[in-house]
Amino acid sequence: MRPSGRELDEMRAVSIETNVTKHAEGSCMIKMGDTHVLCTATVENRVPPFIKGSGLGWVTAEYGMLPRSTTSRMRREATAGKQGGRTVEIQRLIGRSLRAGVDRVAMGERQITVDCDVIQADGGTRCASITGGWVALKLAVNKLIKAGDIVSDPLVSPVSAISCGIYAGQPVLDLDYPEDSEAGVDGNFIMLANGQMIEVQMSAEGSTYSRDQMNLLIDLAEKGVSELSAMQLAATA
Repeated sequence: MRPSGRELDEMRAVSIETNVTKHAEGSCMIKMGDTHVLCTATVENRVPPFIKGSGLGWVTAEYGMLPRSTTSRMRREATAGKQGGRTVEIQRLIGRSLRAGVDRVAMGERQITVDCDVIQADGGTRCASITGGWVALKLAVNKLIKAGDIVSDPLVSPVSAISCGIYAGQPVLDLDYPEDSEAGVDGNFIMLANGQMIEVQMSAEGSTYSRDQMNLLIDLAEKGVSELSAMQLAATA
């Protein structure tokens, strides 16, 4: 039995509220159970120096957790004078995951920055950030298309992410914090809507895993991504 009482292949309740901020070109609040992330997308008519003049667009991301997004207060990274290694790793993951679903030629020479701010954390913050980040990105692109700034949609597919793991010897979908903290195997799966994989992060947290178990987790991830992709498309229709 999972601590939440969910079935092995059951995700937490997911909601995506769009246009939650006034100024950002795209924004949403994604809630996956008790993990809540504010995602905003900002369009700028510039690109990093290494692709300037190439005609290619760029999508990048920043990630952060509010001090009381967790059970005890965390010090703001700004007061420490630098970002932690985990933060840097996650925001790079978000950026390269979102870029995997973008036709950068169709996007034109502009940059979209997706900011993911964790309001409340209960496991799976990077997965929620990627899933909500795509929604914010799509809403920003929709505005560019409506304004006539780009001709065709550069987003070739929704990009979403879900965690899976081995908890109490069983493969489970969408780990919350109690499961994540005790899972023998923990994995994050980032995919396109058609199931094509972008990135898989799997690690033994207390027990090793077999090829058969890995295949079971991939099957669960495909189910979760299919459900999330449908929600993303409904939110941005």
